[in-house]
Amino acid sequence: MSPKRGDDVPPPPVGGERRLRFGTGEAAKGWSDLCAEAPRSARRCFESLRADPLSALRPDRQHRRRGRLAARVFGGVELPQWEYEVTAGGRVRYVVDEAVRTVHFVHASPRHPKDTDA
Repeated sequence: MSPKRGDDVPPPPVGGERRLRFGTGEAAKGWSDLCAEAPRSARRCFESLRADPLSALRPDRQHRRRGRLAARVFGGVELPQWEYEVTAGGRVRYVVDEAVRTVHFVHASPRHPKDTDA
């Protein structure tokens, strides 16, 4: 998605921070919805993923997915898939391309993803 008039201006990464990008249109829409419903929690997610997207310090909030959701092919490369619990139901799923220090949001929503329901 190319930025256009009226879009928010994302802050550039500094120091060791990662660039955050939308990997899907669904993630872009879902992130917007999530920010509208829980702006403070979404901001904490943004800051956390920009600083350390592979952190294991708070596994209740941020963790690598397991099983069939453990990896995702993105840009022709299989990358580990992680998830950040923004709210009780809201989630951001992402993959990290360390080669270019970029976090790609592949799913974002204020509602719990249905693919984990058994």
